[in-house]
Amino acid sequence: MNNFEEYCTKFVQAVGNKEGAISPVVTSSAAFGYGDAQTAEGIFNGSVKKPLYSRMGNPTTSKLESIMAEMDGGVGAVATSSGMGATTLACMSLLEAGDEIISIGGLFGGTYALFSETLKRFGINTLFFDVDELEAIDSAISEKTKIIFLESVGNPNMRLPDIKTIASIANKSHVALIVDNTITPLSISPLALGADIVVYSTTKIISGNASALGGCAVFRAINEGHDKFKTARYEWMKKFIKGAGKMALVPNAKKRALRDLGMSANAQASYQTLLGLETLPLRLSRVVNSVEIIAKELHKQGLNINHPCLESHPHNERYKKDFTNGCGTLLTIDMGSQEAAYKFINTTKLATITANIGDSRTLALHMASTIYSDFDEETRKFLGITDGLIRISIGLESPQDIIADFLNAAK
Repeated sequence: MNNFEEYCTKFVQAVGNKEGAISPVVTSSAAFGYGDAQTAEGIFNGSVKKPLYSRMGNPTTSKLESIMAEMDGGVGAVATSSGMGATTLACMSLLEAGDEIISIGGLFGGTYALFSETLKRFGINTLFFDVDELEAIDSAISEKTKIIFLESVGNPNMRLPDIKTIASIANKSHVALIVDNTITPLSISPLALGADIVVYSTTKIISGNASALGGCAVFRAINEGHDKFKTARYEWMKKFIKGAGKMALVPNAKKRALRDLGMSANAQASYQTLLGLETLPLRLSRVVNSVEIIAKELHKQGLNINHPCLESHPHNERYKKDFTNGCGTLLTIDMGSQEAAYKFINTTKLATITANIGDSRTLALHMASTIYSDFDEETRKFLGITDGLIRISIGLESPQDIIADFLNAAK
C-alpha cells in the first residue's frame, strides 16, 4: 500500500470526530481560564496539559499538529502562521550569533533571502552548495555548523537531493538536518531518511485551495542513548532533554522561537488546513500523475521543460529510484526570453498568475520579474533563474486540457 492509499483512510478518520460535531471544532479564543492557581502553575511548568495561551498553542491547532506529526513519523509538531514561520521557527530554535548554516540545492526565494540577508544581520552565516557537491558539503562542516538545510525538490530549479546520503553526512558530524518537504508531503518521508526536522508551508498542497496561510515543523524523537542533540554542539538542549525526554525538540522550538518571535498559527487557518488534509492523498496522487503526462508531452512537442521525469534531466535515475510517488506539483518552462515568457503567461487560459504553488488550480509565474527580481545575476544563476523561466504548478484540471492550452500559448 503506498502512502496515498494509506492516508486516504488515516486522514479522514483522524480529522473527523465520531461523536458530536463531526467537523473539527474551531476554538476561537486567544486566552484560556485556568480555574485555580495550582492549575495555572501546572500549565506553565508543563505538568498540566491544558491550553496556556494561543500564542503557545490552541486546541484546534493541536489537532492539526498531532496529525502532521503522525504523517511524518515524528514525536511532535508545531504549527505556525506561514511556511516561512515554520522555517524560521525550526532554524532559530537551534541558532545563535556566530553559527553557520549549510544550505543545499535550489531554494524558494523567501528562504534564500532569510539565509543570505536577514540571518546575516544577526551574525549567522550561510554557505550555499549544489545538491551534488557532497564532498564540499562534508568538508564545509565546522564547529560553527548547527544546521544543514535542503528542499526535497529544488524550487524552482527542480534538482533532486540524495537525502539519505546528505543525512548520513549530517549524522556523522552530529549536525541537525532540516528538510523543507512542502512540495512532497506523503511522497517523501524525510525523518525516515535521517532528517531531524521537517518543515512545511501548509498553505500549498496540504491546504490546496489558497484559503489558509500556514506552516508546520515536525520533529523526531530524541534517542535514549547517543544523540547529536546531547553533544556540546547543542549544549542548551540538556535542560529540554532533562525536562521533556524524547519530546525535547518541541519545547525547545516553542520556548526558543515560538514564545518570543510569535509565528503562531490561528485556529481558523488550522481548521481549514485540517479540511485540506482530508483530501490531500487524492489530490496529490492525481497531480503527480498529471505532471508526468504534461511534462513528457510538452517536451515531446519541443518546449524547454525541466522536470526529473524526463530522461534528459540529470537526476532522472534518482527520480525513478527515490521519488516513486512523484516530486510534487511543479515543472518549469523556459521560453528563452522575458518577452516570450510574458506572451505565454498572458495567452494561457487555464493558468492563474500567482506566487502560490500546490493549488487545486494550475498556476504560473515568471520567476525573474517577481520572486527573484531583486536578486543579483550570480545568485539567479546559482538558483537556476533565467530570463525566460516560468514556474508552473499543475492543478486538478484534465492534463489533456492543460497540454492543449499550453501548446496554444507557446505558439
